Amino acid sequence: MLIHPWDAGDDAEWRQWLESHDFGQLVAGGRGRDLPVVVPTHFTFDGEATVWLHLARPNPVWPLLEEHPRALLTVIGEYTFIPSDWNTADDPAVGVPTSYYATAQLACDVRIVDDPAEKAEVLNRQLGHFEPGSGRTPVSSVDAPDRRLLPGIRGIELTVTSVQAKFKYGGNKTPADRGRISGKLAARDGPLDAAALEHLQRRS
Repeated sequence: MLIHPWDAGDDAEWRQWLESHDFGQLVAGGRGRDLPVVVPTHFTFDGEATVWLHLARPNPVWPLLEEHPRALLTVIGEYTFIPSDWNTADDPAVGVPTSYYATAQLACDVRIVDDPAEKAEVLNRQLGHFEPGSGRTPVSSVDAPDRRLLPGIRGIELTVTSVQAKFKYGGNKTPADRGRISGKLAARDGPLDAAALEHLQRRS
């Protein structure tokens, strides 16, 4: 991923951003494969260096993770398109469009979790994150119905070894440019424009 100095997210920035993002793509390359397997998935992150998730046992990613226990977890958010006439203070007929977005790519060591009690821990951690106070009985590795259902999934514990983070929000633009683009985003008010605008103003 190309990261310019003005787009780079530091350790504190990407960690804070990831606190409010819990869906990404797990990318596993295996060994000697033509293409990786890419799995869209929810996950939980401890804020430091560990990510947990679970996937169905028939998922095609397992052989690749067993061949090479390394994976990339990539998360993308707050993306929006910036039209060519917004992105220039000169002749709009020759402006250059761009995209604004935030992303973090977490390179990870992989540990596959097959122990029933550990899988229950992974699921309970996810329930605590995604539906706190829902009343769902804690997942059990010994009681029905969970004991019967747990063999159908496998857990994954990811240990983060490095991170590339990018917050592409006009960091190379002048204050006047950013002000003009801010006004355009506010006026358009598309699905992710308000969130992109927050990043643009925060990083100005």
